[in-house]
Amino acid sequence: MDCTIVIAGSAGEGVQTIGDVLADTLAAHGYGVFAWQEYESRIRGGQNSFTIRVTDPLVSAPTMEADILLYLNAGAMEKYRAWCKPEAILVGETAAEGRSIVVPFKEMARSQLGRPLYANTLAMGALAAVAGLNTAVLDRVLTHEFASKGEDAVQANLKAAALGYDHADRALGDQRPWSFPQKDQAFYLISGNESLAVGAFHAGCRFMAAYPMTPSTGIIRFLAQHWDKTGIFCEQAEDEIAAINMALGASFAGVRSMTATSGGGFALMVEAVSLSGMTEVPVVIVLAQRPGPATGLPTRTAQGDLLFAVHAGHGEFPKAVLAPSDPREAVHVMGRAFDLADRFQIPVIVLSDQLLADARFSVDDFRLEDIVRRCHLADPKDVTHYQRYALTDTGVSPRLYPGQGPHLVTADSDEHDEWGHITEDLTRTAPSMLAKRLKKGTGLQQAMKAPEAYGLEDAEEIFCTWGSARGAALEAVEALRRSGVRVGLLHWTDLWPPPATPLPEKGRLWTVENNAGGQWAALMALAYGRKVEKRILRSDGLPLTAAFIRRAYHELA
Repeated sequence: MDCTIVIAGSAGEGVQTIGDVLADTLAAHGYGVFAWQEYESRIRGGQNSFTIRVTDPLVSAPTMEADILLYLNAGAMEKYRAWCKPEAILVGETAAEGRSIVVPFKEMARSQLGRPLYANTLAMGALAAVAGLNTAVLDRVLTHEFASKGEDAVQANLKAAALGYDHADRALGDQRPWSFPQKDQAFYLISGNESLAVGAFHAGCRFMAAYPMTPSTGIIRFLAQHWDKTGIFCEQAEDEIAAINMALGASFAGVRSMTATSGGGFALMVEAVSLSGMTEVPVVIVLAQRPGPATGLPTRTAQGDLLFAVHAGHGEFPKAVLAPSDPREAVHVMGRAFDLADRFQIPVIVLSDQLLADARFSVDDFRLEDIVRRCHLADPKDVTHYQRYALTDTGVSPRLYPGQGPHLVTADSDEHDEWGHITEDLTRTAPSMLAKRLKKGTGLQQAMKAPEAYGLEDAEEIFCTWGSARGAALEAVEALRRSGVRVGLLHWTDLWPPPATPLPEKGRLWTVENNAGGQWAALMALAYGRKVEKRILRSDGLPLTAAFIRRAYHELA
């Protein structure tokens, strides 16, 4: 089972609503769902798409090969017709070349329901018929979707969906290529941003400050919506500089804290990243990538900020950079991010991107009990003469927060001595403090997890990936292996400092990345001393797909 449904139309036509309801319905049927959006940076107009990939079992990777296309206007049909397979079914108000089902959404909504507003719900019903969905499950999802608008709205939308379903059902006749019967299990859908937020909560985060910037905004929006259940205080700051400094202030006061932004906002935060490094105040920063430079393509995806994150900040100090590949991993990566930040008293950067941030995935269980919430604070009862920056074998000093006991807790962005007081002693104190901070890097590297390996036992070609590229790369590797290519996969979640895991001695190394320069290839050469011979790169704002990777492999091999 592998079916891709594309909903296409202009901004404001209800593309996302139709996509969300249909994706929820398919997940409730018990199928693996991967749903992602491709949209322009505008409130009205343009042509956007919502793609739902239905698989059994779940494949967490996008595809741009449609089995069913619902187009809400002629322009959408013209743009996304190229995505369709030759045998695809096209559903719209006007006939299209190929197998086409005509459903006059707007006219039916106007004449039979009295309001054009219900056209997209009518289209939703037609699409459900083409996909062979259970109407009872669709009705349940629609009822939940419109419950907040009152019973009249619920009944009107149920009627609209039924009209669209019946019309398309008659048009299909006996030719029904797709059917999704109800299964015993059911999934729910969650986005990458929501998973990062859930992970932060279960990691013990209690403060978040951020300035809205696509595609990271969903994190603070989700936490703010659920603050009464989580107890996480959320502050929309006046800018990104204020946001990260608020997070550092909360952390200094003893609260696990975080911020989130995208590339342009992170550029403003960089000085405060160094402040975290100097004062040894832990903080977690989610950097949701999009194509740059400058404003770039705000609603598209990229993996172009890896080197920026690794080298962010002036001066020398340790930091960690992690990158989850899907929502399940995102929850646990956030747990590790907060643990590493507190354990080593450093900034930890979690790299996401627009694909992971906005895409919705089927999940059933996160195993939240696996998230470890260790306390890395010192006990004031065990401290006699407190030195916030005491020299230790590991470089990690005992950490107290103000008011935790009778001891004075001091921090300063200037170079300081063991008590936290400013120093100009270039003979002993300043060099000792720098060495102390850098010494933490040894323990930090030992805490980095080895990359995930797949198919290396006979691999002549090895794809090296990170972050959201995993799903498409793994799907491509499996397809290539079925065709006789001896290819394996190494996937990194812990990126910096690179895990001290030796690379396979045999096999030609490739990187598969959503950027133009092969940034992970550059870091691999730096960290492992191995040249990456081939690079499969995509930098047009669209996500990597298995088909794209396979084509690139055959062109470059």
